[in-house]
Amino acid sequence: MTISKESALTIAKVLAEALPYIQRFTGKTVVIKYGGHAMIDEPLKQSFARDIVLMKLVGINPVVVHGGGPQIGSLLDQLNIESEFIDGMRVTDRQTMDVVQMVLGGTVNQSIVNLINQNGGKAVGLTGKDATLIRAKKMLIERTSPEILTPEIIDIGQVGEVIGIDRHVIDLLTKSDIIPVIAPIGVGENNETYNINADLVAGKLAEELCAEKLILLTDVEGLKDKNDKLLTGLSSGEVDRLINNGTITGGMLPKIKCALSAVNGGVISSHIIDGRVPHAILLEVLTDEGVGTLITNLNRELNS
Repeated sequence: MTISKESALTIAKVLAEALPYIQRFTGKTVVIKYGGHAMIDEPLKQSFARDIVLMKLVGINPVVVHGGGPQIGSLLDQLNIESEFIDGMRVTDRQTMDVVQMVLGGTVNQSIVNLINQNGGKAVGLTGKDATLIRAKKMLIERTSPEILTPEIIDIGQVGEVIGIDRHVIDLLTKSDIIPVIAPIGVGENNETYNINADLVAGKLAEELCAEKLILLTDVEGLKDKNDKLLTGLSSGEVDRLINNGTITGGMLPKIKCALSAVNGGVISSHIIDGRVPHAILLEVLTDEGVGTLITNLNRELNS
């Protein structure tokens, strides 16, 4: 099979454009939060797996953290267990936690591992409970109101926040050419099990690994302003202002907060990208044009 000269030139241009990025990021760690439509649509699932395998082959160390909200919600519906969300977090009682463990730590995790392996990679699935990878504590949500003098504390069940990560486990895998695939389930000091927002786990993991990039796959183009305009390069200060003026709300808020925390904690850049675009990860990492919102700590860049 032969291709036209125009097609050959296009391929050569893409490869040449990717070269400096490959050279720059070889040996660096990129943490990817995998979720949304890219986990459901079959062609997007295949393009995601190929992106991850290619990154590893060219010397970049991808670490995958996955969600599974739709799959959890589907099983809860089948079991007639009501779902409730507060500030983008799933309220998790003991019965819901059993479902979360079964779906995230079993079905979803192993399907992603198999997908990567089928495309030529070497992936291993973990939950945060394995080797006490993710240590967590109970998350409490604080609500303030002009009508009350003291903040209202809301208990959302077995929902946790990360207090520590054992990077030694991840280092052992990445140095062995293995791609870690991590389910966002943490363990408490008394062996409690916690459901943790996958975006927050990815952000804390990126900080602990001193990652080059944190990439959050979403079902939207990226962060938009109140006029529905896509916001691309943002400093951490600009993100703070967007949170304070109410531009960032709802389910986007945890994503933005973890992206912001990551760059403030030492990650070079955070990317919120459209997972509905085929090969979105490669487009973001290895080309001049991005496919979403980039967040950096401008002050650190100026001082570096």
